[in-house]
Amino acid sequence: MTSYIGQDVSRETMERLKGFEQLVQKWNPTINLVSKNDLTNLWERHIVDSLQVANECTAYEKWVDIGSGGGFPGVIVAIVAKEKNSSATHTFIESDLRKGTFLRTAIRELDLNATVITRRIEETEPQQADVLSARALATLDKLFGFAEQHLKKDGQAIFPKGQSASKEIEEAEKSWHFSYRRIQSTTNPEASLLVCRNIERV
Repeated sequence: MTSYIGQDVSRETMERLKGFEQLVQKWNPTINLVSKNDLTNLWERHIVDSLQVANECTAYEKWVDIGSGGGFPGVIVAIVAKEKNSSATHTFIESDLRKGTFLRTAIRELDLNATVITRRIEETEPQQADVLSARALATLDKLFGFAEQHLKKDGQAIFPKGQSASKEIEEAEKSWHFSYRRIQSTTNPEASLLVCRNIERV
């Protein structure tokens, strides 16, 4: 067992994480899944950062990741679930067809319980997710609009945020009622996870 961010990662999970890292390295020159500079720090910048999201909630039936892009955190969540929550399903919503192809390749090669919807988020039928995630996609105010569409009423949304988190919370409170927990990131002192519930329009 290898420990990351206070969680033990099994050998099988580690192999899948490393397999996904190799897929990103292989596809990135063609599709630009992450910035070129991030390739040299892919593990901490994207994989361990996404592990924080995955380990925040391991008891759920359906997890939906919106604007999935290069698979962070969606694919990482599905990898962790292989061991911790094997019956859970995962849906990645990504409108870019090439990134959708990459995500389907990752699902197949890593044997993940996941599907990809290549449509715009707002044009996708309501998903009724237990957990909704999005990373580097939009402001909190806009993310809550997506949550209103795709999250179960008693579900939770997990959004990694940078130093703009406090300002985004303040802006979102003008249009939304919600409760949240703010969890300090272990990879970036200026970043945090916002775990939000009870999201309703004002």
